[in-house]
Amino acid sequence: MADWNPSLYLQYASERTRPAAELLSRVALENARTVVDLGCGPGNSTTLLHQRWPSARIIGVDSSPNMLNEARKALPDCHFVEANISKFRPEQSFDLLYANASLQWVPDHYELFPQLVSLLNYNGVLAVQMPDNWQEPTHVLMREVAYEQGYPDRGRTPLPGVHAYYDILTEAGCDVDIWRTTYYHIMESHQSIIDWVSSTGLRPWLQELSESEQRNYLARYHELLQEQYPLQENGNILLAFPRLFIVARRDF
Repeated sequence: MADWNPSLYLQYASERTRPAAELLSRVALENARTVVDLGCGPGNSTTLLHQRWPSARIIGVDSSPNMLNEARKALPDCHFVEANISKFRPEQSFDLLYANASLQWVPDHYELFPQLVSLLNYNGVLAVQMPDNWQEPTHVLMREVAYEQGYPDRGRTPLPGVHAYYDILTEAGCDVDIWRTTYYHIMESHQSIIDWVSSTGLRPWLQELSESEQRNYLARYHELLQEQYPLQENGNILLAFPRLFIVARRDF
């Protein structure tokens, strides 16, 4: 897959950082000494961690060189590692593993989540926020257009679900707090929705297409978005965006 585009991703920086901050507000750790930002991206979430625990050793992990370059420029006091989350095998354990909008890209959560818990110190916390929008029109239409135009399914798989995560994490020895929030982002146009998802969920669908194929795909996608997202009285569009939050504290 082509590398991530930090500028495109940060076009909606405040909207993307808000759930990161709300997740962090539910992490009840007073003196975290070792913190990892899993899927740190350009460092917007890492900045929140550094502000919360300025004396902690903070490590950002991401597979994108472009994103890591941006993060290093923004946060020279933090340490950044290029690695896939699924293959992250540090020798030390941590007080906090924090993953804002990253683990939805990693397969096999039944194996992944217990592995992450094993990296926590006693009373350490795994804090996770993931988009839970697989059934939202934005993502349903990605699959529909691909099917219409004869392309294979390249999207991510749906999340296992609240009950599954609760069982996975309690069986791994955690006390679990889990909730779901739907944000309504104000979009100026249907093209704005495409701009939003182009830096995230739409990337896998477009990566193997030629320029002309991309134009055809996006034209049809735009047409279907207009059918599914009506204009408000002032001309704006409300984009529903559900997100799943998990805070799991390791008890043993």
